Formats: sequence, structure tokens, C-alpha cells
Amino acid sequence: MDTLLRTTRTIGYSAANAYADFRASYTWTSWTFGWLTRMLSQVCFFALIGQMLGSADKTRYLVIGNAVMACVIEAMTVVVSTSWERGHGTLPLLAAAPGDMGWVMFGRSLQWPLSGSATALVSLLAVGPAFGVHWPPSRIPTLVALVLVTAFSTYCLGLFVGAFVLAAPEARNIIFNASFLLLMAVCGAEVPVTFWPGWVQAAAAVLPPTHGIAAVRALAEAGGSASAVAVPALWALLTGAGWLAAALTAFRLGSARARATHAFGFAA
Repeated sequence: MDTLLRTTRTIGYSAANAYADFRASYTWTSWTFGWLTRMLSQVCFFALIGQMLGSADKTRYLVIGNAVMACVIEAMTVVVSTSWERGHGTLPLLAAAPGDMGWVMFGRSLQWPLSGSATALVSLLAVGPAFGVHWPPSRIPTLVALVLVTAFSTYCLGLFVGAFVLAAPEARNIIFNASFLLLMAVCGAEVPVTFWPGWVQAAAAVLPPTHGIAAVRALAEAGGSASAVAVPALWALLTGAGWLAAALTAFRLGSARARATHAFGFAA
């Protein structure tokens, strides 16, 4: 019980830091007319490709895939923000603290999956109907839940990558961009996962966005059964939990090594 309370408190304090970061990064106008408009334009761009191909099915496929990718991209921003602690000079203090650094890092970037979920939902509900993707009111609560599952499970994947970016903070933007572009390519956003060779499909199966996107697609289908939605959603949760466990282990081992070798300095 003490461990659970300490962990919850750690996440809460770190989440407060995440909220402060988000407020410092955005105003409601810059988020709405800057970030949100950019992502809506990206969804429209891919939707128009579907229309150029002359296929309503391909258009809907691209709209759903790229709208859900909005939360994936933003959740993966944890790769970048994790390394901010090194630039701020707080990393050695975190390494020396008795708490688990992994839970600190989990809480300190929670703004991204929440903001990403909002972006994806606006994309699905505002842009989707313009391109033939309609959401009856009865399906919207399930849609919200699926987007949140996709965002947070992807966040756990990004947290794992961020644990290694701490050792090379100058490469954080390159790794972030390469990561989400790879997810965009292989997780079913642009083309079906079955388009790729078997070994790529096997790799995609352990990536949470693959299952999150599949669950949203199943929900969008008029005849989609409950199991067609629930099974990929469950896989998204399971793969996300696996990546979270891997991320916590990576942070634990990394902080132990830093204590032993004095790897974390106070400089950026």
C-alpha cells in the first residue's frame, strides 16, 4: 500500500509539471490554430489522395488511419520531452532520489497523450464526416475510449524509446520523427498491415497503434461486431502494458548505471 501511494504521488507531482509544460508551450489559440489546424490539414491531405484514386473506400481508410495517427504522433512526443530533464539539469537529482525514475518520467509527459486524444477525436468527428466517415452518437463514447487506449498505449512505447534517448539527447528530434514515421508506415494507417512482408507484420503486431487503429476501423464499420472492436482494443492494452514494463525496467537500469558511473551531469 505504501508503494502504491508513493507511486501515485510521484505520478501526480510529475503530471503537475506536465501541465505546466503544456501551458508554457501553448495557449488555446496557438493549440487550436497552430497544432490542431496542422493535424487537420494532414488528415485532409491524405483523404484527398484517396479521392484522387477515385475510391470512397480508400478515402475512408486514409481518413481513419491518419486521424488516429494524430494521437500516435503526439503521444510519441514523450521521446523528446523525456530528454528535457537533461537540459534542465534535473536528471542527476532524479537519479539520486529514492523514487523510481520511470514513474517520474511517466507522469512528466502526460500532456501528450491527452492532447493527442483531443486532436484525434476532433479529426475523426469533424473531418471524418466530410469524407464519408460518419459516427452515430451511440458509438462516440466507445470511440473516445478507443482513442484514449491508443494514445496511452503508444505513450508507453514512446516512453521506452525515450529511456534510451536520455543517453543521446542531441538525437531526440531525429529519433522522434523516425519513430512516428515508422509507425505511420507499418501500423495500418496508410496501407493494410498485410501489405508488408511477414517479418514486418510480426513486428507490427507488438506495436500498440496497429491494434488501436484496427479497433477504430472496426467501430466505423456499420456491421462491426463487439468482438471485432474489443479484441484489437485488448491487444492495444496488452502491448501497451508490455512496453510500459519495458520502459520502467530501462529507466531503473539506466538510473542505477548513472549512480555507479556518474553518467548524469548537471550540464545540458
